[in-house]
Amino acid sequence: MEQINANTDETFEVVIERILPGGLGLAHADSRTVMVALAAPGDRLRVRADRVKGSVAFASIVEILEPASVRVEPPCPYFGRCGGCNFQQLSYPAQLAAKIEIIRDCLRRLGGIEDVPAFEITPAANEWHYRARAQWQYASVRRWLGYFEANSREVCDVAECAVLVPELQRELESLREQMTKDELPDEARHFRAVVGDEGVSVAAGVRSPSVSEGKHRDHATEIVRTVAGERYQLNANSFFQTNLDLVAALSDSALGDARGETAIELYSGVGLFTVPLARRFANVIAVEDDAAASDFARRNLADAGLSNAEVVNEDVADWLENVECGGRAQRRERCFGSAEQSASSDPIQSAVYAGALQKGAALPGTLQIDFLLLDPPRTGAESRVISGIIRLKPKRVCYVSCDPATLARDLKKLIAGGYSINSIQAFDMFPQTHHVETVVHLVA
Repeated sequence: MEQINANTDETFEVVIERILPGGLGLAHADSRTVMVALAAPGDRLRVRADRVKGSVAFASIVEILEPASVRVEPPCPYFGRCGGCNFQQLSYPAQLAAKIEIIRDCLRRLGGIEDVPAFEITPAANEWHYRARAQWQYASVRRWLGYFEANSREVCDVAECAVLVPELQRELESLREQMTKDELPDEARHFRAVVGDEGVSVAAGVRSPSVSEGKHRDHATEIVRTVAGERYQLNANSFFQTNLDLVAALSDSALGDARGETAIELYSGVGLFTVPLARRFANVIAVEDDAAASDFARRNLADAGLSNAEVVNEDVADWLENVECGGRAQRRERCFGSAEQSASSDPIQSAVYAGALQKGAALPGTLQIDFLLLDPPRTGAESRVISGIIRLKPKRVCYVSCDPATLARDLKKLIAGGYSINSIQAFDMFPQTHHVETVVHLVA
């Protein structure tokens, strides 16, 4: 076998077969697997190996010998350096097709699911200028503001971003103008921004938590975002879906026709799914480990006039383990508060506690859970979380995921625990990137 050497001037020719999870193009050369960044399926390329790991070479394009029919000219001048987008070389239909195949590949290869149900991907209404939430990296010494370069912690200085909504583009320009006037705090390492119905919330992430003075503080201005008639309070430090054009459709898909007595939501954030769940179920328990997000969720429920949902600020895995203890008083207090606390605390907690008691059980571990929804971070759910879900035995589970690989890993465990896939739906929340949102419904 001819040796492919990394970090040399040697080049070799490949043909890209398909796009892999992670967005790299797959090819083969000299009995090795070659993964090529920024490739298109069908490209004939001259590439150089940047890194070799065992029988796999990671390569970059030196020359496009014959472009694929789906290859287009990337409009962004930062494409190839900026790590934000890695699909601009693909036509939009090719991006959607690649994402469907990425999900299928992960479910088959990582999830062990041989017969993946047929599913569709909902395209974005806007291929460009869709991103309503962003984080810009700041290199104060060089006075650069933008995104990290691909596979690097170096900042790519970006003046105009093709995927930002106009409000965020104007905010980026404002920050850059302040940067040129030395008005940004040198201690800042990044700036987070999110668009509301009116205005933009911006927060500076600083190297020292003691640095909080000045125009951009850790505590960001609050905004309101309306989705399908529901109002959500949040700020720049809150997680919220990036593509507002698809949020309502995503929520509709996640909830489906679910209705009943009791629902649990894990990783509930500021309550994007909690509020509509509370309109469909008699009792809802939402679990979120971030205190600020939990506070926003409680306020959003109260503003919606909903008193049948409780937000528990606790680590999701810990909470699931705690509810296994049945009706013991100390666990009741941990999950719902004591009877005295419930009587004197906010109406949301009181209503859920009372609702559970009326069903003859004080803890979700002894209730029949009609519906459980989880929307974990990109890393997926911990093994303890999946085990806890299986022990709770909800009738139906909805898993909302932004990473097909961790989704497949977790689905494999849920299927082994007695669940089967009822439906899959994908949403292109992140055009021009390999990322994709997937909603999977499972039944016991």
